[in-house]
Amino acid sequence: MADRSGFDEFVATRSPALLRTAYLLTGDHGLAEDLLQTALAKCWFAWGRIDGPPEPYVRRALATTYATWWRRRWRGERPTGQLPDRGDPAATSHVDDRDALWRALGALPRRQRAVVVLRYYEDLSEAETASALGISTGTVKSQAAKALAALRRDADLAGTMGGGQ
Repeated sequence: MADRSGFDEFVATRSPALLRTAYLLTGDHGLAEDLLQTALAKCWFAWGRIDGPPEPYVRRALATTYATWWRRRWRGERPTGQLPDRGDPAATSHVDDRDALWRALGALPRRQRAVVVLRYYEDLSEAETASALGISTGTVKSQAAKALAALRRDADLAGTMGGGQ
């Protein structure tokens, strides 16, 4: 049996970073976990043969496994002469609105985004928000006002969730 000493320690210490890489490849948390597990299983068998630091080897295994999954999925599609029925756009408009809101929040400066998240998503008072961020209540008010003004000006949010009024 090949020498696999250090594999458990490597997995324990590097899994969060490798999972982040897998997520960036797949764009889905569940698929990222599956991808990392599959790549680590492949690496476990080759562990004794890895010469040098193992992380580049494992990252390459992640990438090649992902590419294999992509090619396999692509071959599974079959062209058809008839297009499927289109869904009702109104049924999914809330998803588009939510995506536009998250993109707009991501464009805000960090402090403004933190104020908006704590104040409106977590439903904290101005004083609680100020305490959580270590800033004054006045700063919370001014940052919230600036953030909301920026969100109101965002072209992607115009006409959704009260924007553009």
